[in-house]
Amino acid sequence: MKISPCRRLGHAFAALTLLALVLCPRVAVAQEPKLLRIAHQFAAGTADEGDFRDRLTRKFAAEVEKRTEGQLNVAVYANNGLFRSDVQLPAMQHGLLDMTLVPLVYAAKEIPEVNLTLMPALVASYDDAARWKESAIGKDLSAALEAHNMKVLTWIWQAGGIVSRDKPVLLPADLKGKKIRGAGAQMDRLWKAAGGVIVNLPSEELSAAMRNKKLDVVVTSSTTLLASRLQDCGKSVTTARDKSIWFLCEPLLISKARFDALSPEQQTVVTEVGASLEAFALERAKADDQELAEVFEKAGVKVVDMNAEQFEKWRALAKTTAWADFAKSVPNGAALIEHAAAVTVK
Repeated sequence: MKISPCRRLGHAFAALTLLALVLCPRVAVAQEPKLLRIAHQFAAGTADEGDFRDRLTRKFAAEVEKRTEGQLNVAVYANNGLFRSDVQLPAMQHGLLDMTLVPLVYAAKEIPEVNLTLMPALVASYDDAARWKESAIGKDLSAALEAHNMKVLTWIWQAGGIVSRDKPVLLPADLKGKKIRGAGAQMDRLWKAAGGVIVNLPSEELSAAMRNKKLDVVVTSSTTLLASRLQDCGKSVTTARDKSIWFLCEPLLISKARFDALSPEQQTVVTEVGASLEAFALERAKADDQELAEVFEKAGVKVVDMNAEQFEKWRALAKTTAWADFAKSVPNGAALIEHAAAVTVK
């Protein structure tokens, strides 16, 4: 049978295409939608309702998929649905997880520099926290994270409140003899220096521990205090509406290897979307500080705010304990503390 020139050309093109796919399989894969998986420990909600940290990941997912026209799909696994909170960072470091939203201090054993992100009385306000991103300390921290295959997409800071089964905690002396939940190596040094007794418990056990008198004091983010319903067992709460000795960096992170594997256009999208959500995070963190006061007051709990003079008492103690230990025990620790303290506006 005689084959027409057009058909011969078609057969030749098909053969060349098949050969290209065999020799360069990435040509085919590059056109397929890529999946990014975000894992976190917080309760599942929607983009409009629920824990703002879960909401942020869902907003990120929707906007990235929209701006890449479906070439990047993002799946959110809430409530430790993919990895437990204590293994999310190691999983990402070893290429088993693409993204997470988690307290950086969870990585303190491998990356001691991140203890700065839960250093007592180091960050004095949300304005101070916002300056980290573009300051020397932000660059220091980013470099340390990228050396361990992690890249920050969204800088998220949360202030914390102090719930007590007894009188309000406003000064270091108020902690003497009190059983307080552990909050990381450096924060615990402050608790001990103030006379507190450290008890280590996961977030999901806080309410029961307060009810059973295994804990007298809990210090954690306003968002977590609300989720734990500690207004049902606390007698007083020190809010973060004015000053707070507890500020936590809990960013949205992506595996650097995964980020580097994206196209330049996709890298731009995830970077821009991540940065755009920082305003939402700040707004919601402040809103939770206010809601904490309102919810606890409605439940009959005494609500107080820490003032600047009281904060300085804590900072003075923190400098001689937690700050001093960090400066001695972490390579370049003294310079890191200096860089971090430099963003604080007196």
